Formats: sequence, C-alpha cells, structure tokens
Amino acid sequence: MSFVQVFCVSLFWTGAVLCNIVHVIVSGMVFLVLIHGDRQATSMPPKPLKKSLRYAVTTSFGSICYGSLFTASIRTLRWKIRGVRSKIGKNECLLCCVDFLFHLVETLVRFFNKYAYVQIAVYGKNFNCSARDAWELFQSTGVEALIAYDCSGAVIFMGTVVSGLVAGTCAGIWTRIKHPDRVMMVGSTSMLMGMILVGLATVVVESAVTSIYICYAEDPVLIQRWDAEFFNKMSEMLHQRLQHRSSRATQVFTSRFDSQTPENAV
Repeated sequence: MSFVQVFCVSLFWTGAVLCNIVHVIVSGMVFLVLIHGDRQATSMPPKPLKKSLRYAVTTSFGSICYGSLFTASIRTLRWKIRGVRSKIGKNECLLCCVDFLFHLVETLVRFFNKYAYVQIAVYGKNFNCSARDAWELFQSTGVEALIAYDCSGAVIFMGTVVSGLVAGTCAGIWTRIKHPDRVMMVGSTSMLMGMILVGLATVVVESAVTSIYICYAEDPVLIQRWDAEFFNKMSEMLHQRLQHRSSRATQVFTSRFDSQTPENAV
C-alpha cells in the first residue's frame, strides 16, 4: 500500500471518527432532552454535555472507530478506482460499474452507521449489536417508509460538497500564484479538509434528525410529550406513506395476477 493510499485512509477515517463523535454526543443530548422534557428540567442530570462528551471519547470510542473504518475504506477504494479510470481507456465501463457498486455499498453503510450510533449513544451497545437492533427496529415499526422521503441528509451533503469545492478552489487559486507545481495536491487536500470541517458542523443537524426518528420508532410518546403538533404531523405522514406502499403492493400483485390469468385459462 502506497503512502498516498495510507494518507487517504487515515484522512477519511479521522474525519469519520470526528463526525461520529459529534453524532454520538448530539444523539445522547437529544434523547436526554426528550426523556426529561426540557433541558432546564429538574430531573435533567448535571452537566449532560460534558458527560456525553466523556462517554463518546471513552466507553464508545472503540465502536465509533470500528464503524468509521468501513466508510473510510470504501471511500478510499472509490478514489482509487476513479484514479485508474482517468488513466486507462479500456474497460472503463467496467470500472464505472464497480465504482457505482462501491457507491451503493457506501450509502448503505453510512445509512446504517448513523442509526447504529444512536443506539450506541443511548444504550452503550457495541457496534454490531447496535446496527442489528436498528435494522430490526425499522423492520418492525415501518419508520423506514418515512425516512425514505427525508431530504435533510441530501441537503446537508450538498452543502458539505459545495463548501469543500469552494475551499479547494480558493486554495488552488492561491497555490497557482505562489507554487504552480503543487496546485493539485494543495487543492485536493484543501477540498477534503473543507468537507471534513463543514461536515463536523452540519452533523449536529443530521444527528438531531436521526435521533428523533429512532426515538419515534422506539417510544412515540416521548415525541408527543415534547411537541404534540410535530408528533401528529409525523404520524399522519407515516400513515400516508404506509398506505401508499400498501396500495402500490396491491396494484403490482393485481397486475401480475391479471397477466397470468389468460395463460392459465388457455
């Protein structure tokens, strides 16, 4: 493994670990607020932010690093594939398909990771148990029908990418003037660092949204007690999505049955 590959893995891994530490801290705080009703409530433990931070960097740190390693490895492989695609002309279609498959795997890993970290923050489980329990929770409650139409993650990701591009472009222009032979290295590194720093800021919003979904799936009463109007909107939207899924499944089944009926009659 070359130095560049090691550098990419370490950079992606460090960024993922930092983002997931913030994710665990915010998830723990959100659950505390929902359980106790308000941050100013008398039942709220003293210094909850400090305790969440200490818990994230001690007890849960191993699970955070373990889960972050998968995303970092997949991202490094995707960057390697894209570098090979730019150098060869043959089999470029095959490499494009492989890159797309890695993209799907990365999306699935990130999807399950962020919900697994909520379980880690609240219950102190290890990463494997948290990922399994999060999947079983979605399967049993149907909340994934609501999450499928959530656009907050896409908006946050687009903002992170745009911020990284702005940082990389500005650093590339400055390097072009001062050190023309280092434009690509400085520009790409600045873009990655910009995405990591902005991701650390935006992960707070994403973590809060993720925690609300998990809390709604586990105990909807907490959401109802926190904000009854918001709870009613979520319940109504979930009911509509489940109805749409049920009607769609019935329509597909009916069309298949009708298409097979003439064949059976003949």
